[in-house]
Amino acid sequence: MGQGQQEQVATSLAGAVSEEISASLAPVDAELERRYPGDPGTRQPVHTVYVPADAFTAGTVRSWGDRALAALDEHAPDAASFAAVLGLSEDLAEPVHSRVRAKLEREPIEDLRVDFEDGYGPRPDAEEDEAAARAARLITEAYAEGTAAPYMGIRMKCMEAAVRDRGIRTLDVFLTGLMAAGGLPAGLVLTLPKVTYPEQVTAMVRLLEAFEKTHGLEPGRIGFEIQIETSQSILATDGTATVARMIQAAEGRATGLHYGTFDYSACLGVSAAYQASDHPAADHAKAVMQVAAAGTGVRVSDGSTNVLPVGPTAKVHDAWRLHYGLTRRALARAYYQGWDMHPGHIPTRYAAVFAFYREGFEQAAARLTRYANRAGGDVMDEPATAKALSGYLLRGLDCGALDIAEVARLSGLTRADLEAFAAPRRGDLTVSGT
Repeated sequence: MGQGQQEQVATSLAGAVSEEISASLAPVDAELERRYPGDPGTRQPVHTVYVPADAFTAGTVRSWGDRALAALDEHAPDAASFAAVLGLSEDLAEPVHSRVRAKLEREPIEDLRVDFEDGYGPRPDAEEDEAAARAARLITEAYAEGTAAPYMGIRMKCMEAAVRDRGIRTLDVFLTGLMAAGGLPAGLVLTLPKVTYPEQVTAMVRLLEAFEKTHGLEPGRIGFEIQIETSQSILATDGTATVARMIQAAEGRATGLHYGTFDYSACLGVSAAYQASDHPAADHAKAVMQVAAAGTGVRVSDGSTNVLPVGPTAKVHDAWRLHYGLTRRALARAYYQGWDMHPGHIPTRYAAVFAFYREGFEQAAARLTRYANRAGGDVMDEPATAKALSGYLLRGLDCGALDIAEVARLSGLTRADLEAFAAPRRGDLTVSGT
């Protein structure tokens, strides 16, 4: 057959066959779209900080930043000493150190939860009522004055019988206070702890529906995180993955799954000395959470370490190395968020996050550029990989590890280009390059 000769195209199936198949799969198409809408494309904070409700003040965010800076000044006052503690390469030492300091000065906390649960404990009702109202006022004022963390909210008490009424009332007082002060802030986040059964998630949904209806809010306006702290939340008595059922029970309101390192470990009988986010029991729980959440738009957060960087410099350095290593380990496993329990954890949180993105962004930008230009290379990437590469760059930009100017210089891509690659249509991800 000569070059350029037109091929003869023939088919055997009637058009009705395709139509019948499409009609039969229409419910599946709708189910896929409903259950697996994909990542929302919004910024995900790199950490969450929990502050007991009685300790939360208007100056908490700035205080944590100042204490973190003071820890750096005392225990690693320059780029070389900080890099030596953490094992950073020479080319990363200065950019990571300078960006960590700038972050601590500009935005020390990305996500703050005023804690009315374990960090607060049982209190007289009048005292907790007042603390919830105060939290609403202070958060409203912080957003108005530009001093708030990007995300702020509360962790209420759980839906277990002993504390259920108290948790519901605290949430009501807090949300009502926000509405009275002008409305719900865009960065509002709520955390429901110690969830064991999907029915407890359903109860939270009904509670929020009632509040939205009372205040004339758009249905679904208020979302919440589900905290995974019990074995029953991972595996139900019938052998099913409870956490997957919890996501569905949230009816689209679930925004995150947060792993509770110490409650979960204790639930499984892990000795206190071995309760850590890298324990095999923790890895199993988070792997189940990750698979259950994939594609649903619900994000997974790792837990925390309770080893605090306090005391003499040698002890602080040991705690920093531990925290840095756990954070890097989590990032490599696609857990892009975690908990920080002390201001001294923040320098190593940002150091780990910034190093993670800075050491790989040139290669990621080059690969994405080749993909966008359909150029060859030593790696054959697919649409799904382009999505991962752009997501990596966007997360680096959001937290401050990268600047759009340097990403654009290397890739020729704008943020809008990156966002387009990060959120392809569902069908585009089925196109294979191999």
